[in-house]
Amino acid sequence: MVTALKFPFYIKFAFVSIGIFAFVYMLYIGQQIILPLIYATIIAILLNPLVNFLIRKKINRIVAISTSVIVSILVTLSLLYFISTQLSMFSETYPKLKEKFNETSVQTINWTSDHFNIKTSKINAWIKSTENEAINNLGGAIGHTVSTINSIIIILVLLPVYLFMILFYKPLFLEFIRKLFKSEHHVTVYDVLINSKMIIQSYLIGLLVEAAIIAVLNSTGLFILGIDYAIILGVTGALLNVIPYIGGVIAIALPMIIAFVTKESTTYVFLVLGIYLLIQFIDNHIIIPRIVASRVKINALVSIIAVLTGGALWGIPGMFLSIPLTAILKVIFDHIESLKPWGFLLGNITPTASKYKFDFIKKRGLK
Repeated sequence: MVTALKFPFYIKFAFVSIGIFAFVYMLYIGQQIILPLIYATIIAILLNPLVNFLIRKKINRIVAISTSVIVSILVTLSLLYFISTQLSMFSETYPKLKEKFNETSVQTINWTSDHFNIKTSKINAWIKSTENEAINNLGGAIGHTVSTINSIIIILVLLPVYLFMILFYKPLFLEFIRKLFKSEHHVTVYDVLINSKMIIQSYLIGLLVEAAIIAVLNSTGLFILGIDYAIILGVTGALLNVIPYIGGVIAIALPMIIAFVTKESTTYVFLVLGIYLLIQFIDNHIIIPRIVASRVKINALVSIIAVLTGGALWGIPGMFLSIPLTAILKVIFDHIESLKPWGFLLGNITPTASKYKFDFIKKRGLK
């Protein structure tokens, strides 16, 4: 009889750690291939109901898939056109913003000099040295920006192709998954696939609804205060708010800067802060729990770690993907007996104090 080899814990831990490191490293170096595939897969899951609807209407499958892909491209182009038109309005008044910024800088330097007894010449010299240092580092920043733009262009070019192919070869992928697992595991695999699809569809739809509501609230609040570029700032804030936890902070900072530069009184800065904090409160306590969070049952700590990890691994695109991918990971863990504790750790169910006592404590009658 062949006996299974049993390794000490530290050897198992070493193997698992090396495997995780190798897997993460592969994700990092292969992001230009992997990112478009993941985005295309998620969008394909979102478009799949539309494809099925068109097929049920006796439309050819290739035509149905092509129509769905074209619709998604048109929606994206419409959103980009709207943002670009608003940005063009912003660029037209750039000289005014520059003049106001220079005026504010002079006032800030004079105020600092008067209150901290520092000569303006020293402050100006420090600003000049900082500018020179920034210029010296500009080459690396430009190179990084160009690399990022190239990656985005590659993703945008490959995305429609991947999207069409994934939708077209969906039966092939499903049959491959069926053949990959033994028949006794088919029920579990089916549950994982169905739950993952439902999570992605409901999460993305909820995210779009939340972004639309936040865009309206942001734009309305800024318009009431008389802040310039209310629409573009409101929409930009809503798009940034899609990035959990981190995007909301950046979304608040942008209109505060515009209010500080374009308005005479600093009161508007605090009014903008108050409006956005109110909107964030409504978003976090009403909109997200009812529209978004109910679809993805992972706790806040795991969400923050996932967002930071996604950002470190793949940048901003990774931040967008972090929550749905973590939710899918939780679904997989919940359906594998040995990994259920990890699925429980990712979840948002916190047990009461009476439920997490260890068995040996109960047996000994200890409290």
